[in-house]
Amino acid sequence: MLIWIIDEEWSDYDLEHEILEKELPGVEIRHSTYDYEADLKAFGYQADGILAQVYADIPRETIEQLEQCKGIAVYGGGFDRIDIDACKDKGIKVTNIQDYCSEDLADYVIAAIYHGNKHVTDYAESCLDNVKAGKWGALAGAYQTHRIENQKILLVGFGGIGRVVAKRLLPLGIEIMAYDEYTDSASIKAAGVRPVSWEEGFKEADYVSIHLRGVDSNADKIGANEFKLMKNSAYLINTARGKIVKEQDLIDAVTQKDIAGAILDVIKNEPPAENDPILSTDGILVTPHVSYMSYESMRALKEYALGNLLAMLSNKEPRNPVC
Repeated sequence: MLIWIIDEEWSDYDLEHEILEKELPGVEIRHSTYDYEADLKAFGYQADGILAQVYADIPRETIEQLEQCKGIAVYGGGFDRIDIDACKDKGIKVTNIQDYCSEDLADYVIAAIYHGNKHVTDYAESCLDNVKAGKWGALAGAYQTHRIENQKILLVGFGGIGRVVAKRLLPLGIEIMAYDEYTDSASIKAAGVRPVSWEEGFKEADYVSIHLRGVDSNADKIGANEFKLMKNSAYLINTARGKIVKEQDLIDAVTQKDIAGAILDVIKNEPPAENDPILSTDGILVTPHVSYMSYESMRALKEYALGNLLAMLSNKEPRNPVC
């Protein structure tokens, strides 16, 4: 049996070897980068199963060359780079992974709130200049905000991740609002969260945190109209998918001071080009899609992907089927 790993993110596959060699005696494990065309022709076409990073493009022309593949297990939530229709035509199952890093995303949201509230990095970067100018204490205080316990956050999306984020935020004392078109108000209230309409939430929030799925129906869902509703002191936080936000509208809103700024761990084009304007707009803080990372989440990510793959190979129902 041949298992093919397509990835450029990780330096070792010790866990993959440990689990696969235990469950599939005699298994052959091969690895390719995203530039895998030669490997596809040499051995990949014979793969019984594929473990693919979310950034690996697996188009129809690749899928049609797979002679005996039963399943493709994606290392993460995103599966938009795999031609799902081609997989259906070929009878190949696809899985992704959900809710393996909810605690880590919640930690990131909390860090983003404190970034917007306390401006630690801004003060640190300007500290020497302030000292040279004879400014210390209140003289150097460029920002004045309300305490977090007197602020509000809107969670756009209240599924599994949104609920964990809310649970982690409750002890901070911040008022938590949520908008979710698929969740009833009673369920939201039961979590200690106030259900709001789309417009109400954007108007009231000091922070807007996105927790929507990265499906096509959510593409460009948040743009100029929403930024015009927001306070000019408010921040946008995105740990979901970059495609949800109209980036040029966000750049314009921050540049024109319609909102105070944004903290983004996901952007439209990943990885971006060096000259991507989202990377150099004052007031927009971009991190390289790392909000999900911890020792615990990375192990869970691999274990869930491997579990999905093994289930597909044995014709069992995987944990997170896509098709």
